[in-house]
Amino acid sequence: MTPDLLWALGMGLLGAVVFAAIGLVSGTDETSTLAPVTLLVVLLGVPPAGVLTFFIAGAVSKHMTHAIPTTLLGIPGDTTAVPLLDDATALRRLGAPHIALRKALAGGLVAAFIAVPVAVGVASLLAPLAGPIKTVAPFVFGAAAIFVGYFSPGRWASIAAIVPFALLVTGLNTVATDQLDKSLSISFFLGIAIGPLVVDLLIASSRNGRRTLERTGPRPFWLAPDSGAGRRWIPNPLRILDRGQAAATAAAAGVTSTTFMLSPVAATVLAGEITGSRIRHPYRRLTTLMAVKNGTTESTYLAETLIPLVAFGLPLSPVAAGPAAALFNAPPVYTVKGPDGGVHNLHTLLSSWQFLVFSLIGVAIAGLVVYPFAMRYARAASGWVARRISHEALIGAFVALIAVVAWYEGGPLALAVSLTVGAVGGLANRMLGMTSGVQFMAYYVAVLLVPLVLG
Repeated sequence: MTPDLLWALGMGLLGAVVFAAIGLVSGTDETSTLAPVTLLVVLLGVPPAGVLTFFIAGAVSKHMTHAIPTTLLGIPGDTTAVPLLDDATALRRLGAPHIALRKALAGGLVAAFIAVPVAVGVASLLAPLAGPIKTVAPFVFGAAAIFVGYFSPGRWASIAAIVPFALLVTGLNTVATDQLDKSLSISFFLGIAIGPLVVDLLIASSRNGRRTLERTGPRPFWLAPDSGAGRRWIPNPLRILDRGQAAATAAAAGVTSTTFMLSPVAATVLAGEITGSRIRHPYRRLTTLMAVKNGTTESTYLAETLIPLVAFGLPLSPVAAGPAAALFNAPPVYTVKGPDGGVHNLHTLLSSWQFLVFSLIGVAIAGLVVYPFAMRYARAASGWVARRISHEALIGAFVALIAVVAWYEGGPLALAVSLTVGAVGGLANRMLGMTSGVQFMAYYVAVLLVPLVLG
């Protein structure tokens, strides 16, 4: 085996195991978990093949196990699982939560294997445009920020907040440059990623805010009874889905794998509405939607990572600018603005064939390790997590990790920058619907476009 293949297998397995466990904990957002851990992997010096496989295996695994609390507990596993919640709740009321889970898992795995080659193929077709796009990159980021903001929950509020948020980043970066003789980037990235966590901690430390969080006792939950997964260790997803469901999932995955500007949630809702409108029988519609929606989540996520990465090397999508940002920009290892003005990241370090092979390895590892585990032990794992794992402790662990990485970049000033950006970004997310994807785009506007405008 070549060293790259060994790194890919090892890091893919690590990513699958780590994020399969994280996905079991409801409410663990990808940006605040997948993004900082991937950044840590990059900064530790893992080769590009290992970094890519780690991210792909981690993302696919998390989207498999996030279906477990969504279907069995009625609690969304993360933001991208929210569109699945109504259909999963309806199936749970019918006494078929295990069917909902199996359809979701099978649809996600089928879509992942379709999304990778389609996304890499589309990226290869778009690659000739990379030169002109890089030349006008500052203005492209400005337009992309407005586009992503328009499709965020806040829409016009998000678009209006781009300019003040970019000026905040510019001001903080100017102060950091004066004090440290270098600009910061990782600290801004981490601050945006942990924004919702910082806001939750601030609310908990406020006398008025704490009242909104008070509970009279442990939160009750009802866990559906178990049902066997069959004799096969790895159940065939094409047998779990009937022919029509497999075709609908494949079609949705094929179409959404060619796009990279819509958010995964928006694409999932759109695919669900189109598919559901064609099915009259209620039970069949619900089970089909579980497969199609979870499959669309997977395909959109992979496409929004791979197309900008392979074609341009610039984070021109909500996922690329958020959870996958470390694959593009993680100074001093990866950067979108090197000394020569060009990019230096996975785009320049891996070929299209390597992207295809290592991404498929990541999907295969998730399929071999996490998919059968989720099929067979979903109920036991859900019960153990609900009873034993503290959500607050998990949040504290990620906050500690982010504090260490920020301190590494610039000491106490960098940590203060992360907390400031986190507080402002978290409030903008909570109050205005300005998602982390819009905020990351605003960060690139501050770094690339604002200096040109201000001269």
